[in-house]
Amino acid sequence: MPKIDIAIPCYQYGRFLRECVSSVQSQYVSDLRILIIDNASTDDSVEVARELARDDPRIEVVAHKSNLGPHASYNEAIDWASSDYFLLLDADDFLLPGCLDRAIAVLDSNSNVAFSHGKIALLTPQMLELSFAQVTQPTWSIMSGAAFLDRACKFATDMPSAPTVVRRTDAQKKVGYYRKELAYTDDIELWLRLATQGDVAQTDAIQAVRRIHASQATTSFRDEPVNDLKAHEAAFESFFAHEGQILPNRDKLLELALRNMADHAYWSGLSHIIRGYRKEGMTLIRYASRNSKFGLRHPPLRYLTLHRSLMYRSREILSQLSLAHRERPGSHERT
Repeated sequence: MPKIDIAIPCYQYGRFLRECVSSVQSQYVSDLRILIIDNASTDDSVEVARELARDDPRIEVVAHKSNLGPHASYNEAIDWASSDYFLLLDADDFLLPGCLDRAIAVLDSNSNVAFSHGKIALLTPQMLELSFAQVTQPTWSIMSGAAFLDRACKFATDMPSAPTVVRRTDAQKKVGYYRKELAYTDDIELWLRLATQGDVAQTDAIQAVRRIHASQATTSFRDEPVNDLKAHEAAFESFFAHEGQILPNRDKLLELALRNMADHAYWSGLSHIIRGYRKEGMTLIRYASRNSKFGLRHPPLRYLTLHRSLMYRSREILSQLSLAHRERPGSHERT
């Protein structure tokens, strides 16, 4: 029986599909299956997929005659999965060498782990080659599902990246499908649900590469920070309105997540304003004001203590504020 099933949803990504599939085929895992699900592409995606399947019996192809939307492909993949483990990999992303072997090893060794994840590298059109420092001896840390949920609410904008998440197939089937009402953060909401099924394993190794390009459906969310935050908010509210409803500390966790996003919006808004994007910055500040239970009478310094890397950034922000004040017409410093 294959150890892991890899589903690759594809729409108009024929130009990326070979690299994506090759990154799976070249893994140090022989017992795997690959399903390419094409969602009525009008480019050469289906032709590429069928050519790949002719050369590798582990590959199956499903070609939809009409566009059913991404969630239909995601959930079809869940129905198809039958191996021990399952990964959903979009056709414009790809895996790094050894990632499946690492994930399978930690899942095999820890039967209570519901899913594993690692770091992600980003590849933009401006980058001709991907350059990163890979960990030579990757380590894993394992936390309880409850600890993962607590951390997720404290760092609501810093969640596992989908191409790195290898989940136990029976846990995936227990929590069910991706929710189609969550257009952008359906995966984040799913990680929260999976954490109710067991422990979570995390590695410091880069497991996959996410390609950043203009034709992605998520571009509008990525380019509008407040839309990104609203989508994250919807994911947490959906979880705590459904599976998370029964958690004993449900209200506290949801409040923590919403406060985290409000604090993030405040500092992001301030940074935008300083860099000259006043409209976007004020939109973020207004979002922060509406979503902060405690108001914004004072800067949310607590957020900086949680995100220590931002403490250094905050010093830059305060320095820029001071400089802007000194350079403002009519302002004078005492000598």
